[in-house]
Amino acid sequence: ITRMHFQWDWLCLGVLIISSVTAEIENEETLDADVEVEDFDKQSQEADVDRDKSSLEVVYQTPKPTGEVYFAETFDGVFSGWVLSKTKKEDTDDSIAKYDGRWEVEELKENTVPGDRGLVLKSVAKHHAISTMLTKAFIFDNKPLIVQYEVNFQEGIDCGGAYIKLLSSSDDLNLEYFFDKTPYTIMFGPDKCGEDYKLHFIFRHKNPKTGEYDEKHAKRPDVDLKKFYLDKKTHLYTLVLKPDDTFEVLIDQTVVSKGSLLEDMVPPINPPKEIEDPSDKKPDDWDERPKIPDPNAVKPDDWDEDEPSKIEDPDAVKPEGWLDDEPQYVPDPNAVKPKDWDEEMDGEWEAPQIPNPKCETAPGCGHWVRPMKNNPNYKGKWKAPMIDNPNYQGIWSPRKIPNPDYFEDLHPFRMTTVSAIGLELWSMTSDIYFDNFIICSEKEVADRWAADGWGLKKLVASANEPSMFSQLVTAAEDHPWLWVLYILTLALPVGLGVLFCWPAKKTDEDIDLKKPDISKPITKGELKHEGEELEDDEIELEEEKENEDFAEDERREMEETKRELIKDTKKMGREAPPSEDEGEGGEDDEEENEVADGSQGEGDKSNKSDSEDEMKEADEGIAFGDGQLKSVRKRRVRKD
Repeated sequence: ITRMHFQWDWLCLGVLIISSVTAEIENEETLDADVEVEDFDKQSQEADVDRDKSSLEVVYQTPKPTGEVYFAETFDGVFSGWVLSKTKKEDTDDSIAKYDGRWEVEELKENTVPGDRGLVLKSVAKHHAISTMLTKAFIFDNKPLIVQYEVNFQEGIDCGGAYIKLLSSSDDLNLEYFFDKTPYTIMFGPDKCGEDYKLHFIFRHKNPKTGEYDEKHAKRPDVDLKKFYLDKKTHLYTLVLKPDDTFEVLIDQTVVSKGSLLEDMVPPINPPKEIEDPSDKKPDDWDERPKIPDPNAVKPDDWDEDEPSKIEDPDAVKPEGWLDDEPQYVPDPNAVKPKDWDEEMDGEWEAPQIPNPKCETAPGCGHWVRPMKNNPNYKGKWKAPMIDNPNYQGIWSPRKIPNPDYFEDLHPFRMTTVSAIGLELWSMTSDIYFDNFIICSEKEVADRWAADGWGLKKLVASANEPSMFSQLVTAAEDHPWLWVLYILTLALPVGLGVLFCWPAKKTDEDIDLKKPDISKPITKGELKHEGEELEDDEIELEEEKENEDFAEDERREMEETKRELIKDTKKMGREAPPSEDEGEGGEDDEEENEVADGSQGEGDKSNKSDSEDEMKEADEGIAFGDGQLKSVRKRRVRKD
């Protein structure tokens, strides 16, 4: 029993451990669902330090690019080179058309890294536009394009964007007039309005035949973007364009979308080779009807189209107690004419109607009308049955002709050169934080840049992360149904623990059963003594068995002697006549009978199956026995 309790204890411990591990795994899966994780670069891993350190112990150093870059901005030093737009947004009301939104350079409100500053959008319900020239223009030839920056929605986000625009290089580019119509090559970054969470990757593709530009949008990521917009943490957004016409979009160095510029953009880069002829018209005699009414069908003679669909039920009976003379509604007796009622202007005042109180207890009031029922003779308007159309020609479509605007661009990566970067935004939420912009061609450079900047922010945020309990409570506030899950998760291991681990009340039977199981040390001498006692017990059992066998043999011999004695007595009694020595013989017989009876009583007291008649005959035979009978009896008695 002790061993069984020990096993139950281990079982309970295992259940508790499995529950804890399962909860942790579910938490991790929820955070990383549908996200393809990309291995961090070794340089990024070097920036990971002990998570137990407080943010106050982090020594921040402004990130410095380790390789060739086209643009890098940390906002930690003197704020220069950025130009505020002075123009207005077209096709917008003049009161909000001006780009007068305010920008500031400041530290994060939460999880602050001392010395680390960023560009912050401060105004609400205003247009913002700010831009700067790249250190070196990026030409799309044989090097990848990597664009990376950080965003923190410090107050969450209701409706607004945090995307950037890589402005197309041109001779007439003036950053003071940067607005929504300024030509750009790539637009990339988060955007949200209502419950529509977006991560834009748009590029403007030039039609090689017409020279016009069309916007090509990447397909939406298959992951849930909501957590990146609402958790008030700094997130790293990365776009990677490769010369092989593929792209990757990453959040926090995790791939959330990837594909081909030729196959995964909407609308497609290359138009179709053939298009429908706009001048083609459907012929007048073209029959697209797959089924037609049977022209040979005839309406049956008994088909009556005049029969109504409903008729009065002739079997209906007016309910007993129906009040025919009582109206369903009566004037309200408690209504009072308003004081300002003018009969000349408003007419004669009448009390409002209320349901007749007498009808509440009756089955009905007013004129009783029979209820309606379906007419069994109703068939409706006759229609001819449908048959296959022998003249069916299918659905008409215009003929195809070669697309006069067709072209084939096999390398859409070769986009318009980029020479500036800008933010042109509208937002209903303030304090959107931007930091650590970099444009380069080497992934290692971008990863090192991220480790020195975003990596420290992530470290500080993790160190200041609220406890697991606080996170669970916060999640339950957003999703109240989680309380049920929490209760079930806690109740299951507790219930199993009480069921299997709680000690049961001991009964007398349990105590008696547990007594023999109490073990104590046994010496060699005691073991030998117990062996000798066991051998003695076996000898005694054998002797008892032999005694029982001997007693059984004696009993059988007594029964045989008794039967022979009775038989001889009967025989001698029939053959021998009475003699003078009857009295003497009787005395001897009585003496011998007493001896025989005593012996018989001592030899077999358990034999009570012999009949009393045989005993009586034996006694009578003894009274007439002669000397030979006496000798036989003496011999039998001695034998017994």
